[in-house]
Amino acid sequence: MKLPANHHVVADSGLRDTASTHRSSLPEDPANPVIPAYLREVYYWAYLDSTNARLLDHDAIVSLILLGNNTRLRRSLISEITAGQRVLQVAHVYGRLIPEMARQPGPSGYLEVIDLVPLQAALCGKKLRDFPQAQVRIANATDPGEAMYDVVSCFFLLHEIPDDLKRSVVDALLRRIDRGGKVVFVDYHQPVKWHPLRGLMRLLFKRLEPFAESLWRHQIADFATSPENYRWQKQTFFGGLYQKTIAYRV
Repeated sequence: MKLPANHHVVADSGLRDTASTHRSSLPEDPANPVIPAYLREVYYWAYLDSTNARLLDHDAIVSLILLGNNTRLRRSLISEITAGQRVLQVAHVYGRLIPEMARQPGPSGYLEVIDLVPLQAALCGKKLRDFPQAQVRIANATDPGEAMYDVVSCFFLLHEIPDDLKRSVVDALLRRIDRGGKVVFVDYHQPVKWHPLRGLMRLLFKRLEPFAESLWRHQIADFATSPENYRWQKQTFFGGLYQKTIAYRV
């Protein structure tokens, strides 16, 4: 099932210097975003329905969806962020991840979360009210602006979008890191052949996650136009069902 809404990220090139003046709030009059057809048709119940979104936005639900691996995967992502860094999170994520990410860079750093869905951005904004170094705004991951970051995080988003958009999003995020920066992708991965849940996951993908199984057939680097410009590192979890893949700018 989908965790982060299909949203995406942008930022202002001066955000790091002015982070202390930014509160976690939405623009007063954000433009009405165009919601892609695949999001309306496949994930309306999870991200566009306000009642369901509030019911799903709990760590217990996320842990159930991730088969008990939520804490492990969340901590693995958080470990990639250090104090003072400029961090971009692509999409609101249900559960505790967002405030934990906001805390990690500290007051000398900055977190920006971008989401395409106004409802999801509003839920995210509530979680960031106590973090002056963080904010959320509406934008598309395929066009994340001109700001550069030390860390860009993409947590369970790629499996929810069609392959052509996977390519556009991966390329767009890779362009947003300076030399020495990194993009961290946490998502599904092809499990080992003997995995007891392999058949069940394939069935769930066919019924609920029609774009997910391509992550079983492709490495995330395969979606990059110029993968040779980055150093790729992959770690798998839970018999290979999940992955953390990092692209370092070289």
